[in-house]
Amino acid sequence: MTDNQPANSGPSGIPDRIDTSVPHSARFWNYLLGGKDNYEPDRQVGDYIKEHMPGLVDVARTSRHFLARAIRYLVLEEGIRQFLDIGTGLPTADNTHEVAQRAAADSRIVYVDNDPLVLAHARALLTSTPEGVTAYIDADVRDPEGILTAAEKTLDLGKPVALVLMGIMGHIKDFDEAKSLIQRLLAPLAPGSFLVHYDGTNTTEQMVAAEEEYTASGAVPYYVRGPEQIEAAFEGLEVVAPGVVRLPEWRPEFDGFGGPAAVDAFGGVGRKPLA
Repeated sequence: MTDNQPANSGPSGIPDRIDTSVPHSARFWNYLLGGKDNYEPDRQVGDYIKEHMPGLVDVARTSRHFLARAIRYLVLEEGIRQFLDIGTGLPTADNTHEVAQRAAADSRIVYVDNDPLVLAHARALLTSTPEGVTAYIDADVRDPEGILTAAEKTLDLGKPVALVLMGIMGHIKDFDEAKSLIQRLLAPLAPGSFLVHYDGTNTTEQMVAAEEEYTASGAVPYYVRGPEQIEAAFEGLEVVAPGVVRLPEWRPEFDGFGGPAAVDAFGGVGRKPLA
């Protein structure tokens, strides 16, 4: 992604395959986070969620904070310098490359998404320190082998890589399939690699209702899971303390302002064993 305009785009630079008549997860999430890269259907669902199911707004915000804490931990405490972020979403504040390269300028990041609007905004994700690298792959999480082949152009898979899956596997209806995709992505990565993963959970009636409302809007469905399923996604990995927990509980950084005591999203960080 070094051209000024993505492939298959119209005169505005926005790819032709964007459907603005129904909500889309990346645009909807962008709206919940206060962004401007969204359309009226995204805002209509977002406004309904904000009024009737504000807990999902907390999930959106705390997931960004969790991502930043996890990336800083991996760079500063585990020495990770390579990141494969799948299901990137639209650029917001504190994207993976920004957090990683602030901590270590030589960090290398590959973003992966198949959303056409994310593709159109990919240049914002490709800024990098001179010492580091960022790249973007237009691909679907259902094609792990294709993703890894493309990622090898930027990342050395013979060295530890952090696989970042933030709120994306909920789009895979069958949990066994979702778990298999994660395992296929991890399998070729070097020992000492990490998984950073979270998804929304069915831990309150409000969250289940939010899922149903979002799906009824015509958007690509998202399936909330039980916390035990989120934990099962880390099978075979050494889970970093404090484990697979509600997002605000994962190595919290107190800023004096506090935060939601509980959100309907669980996540964690796991290490691929060295032996």
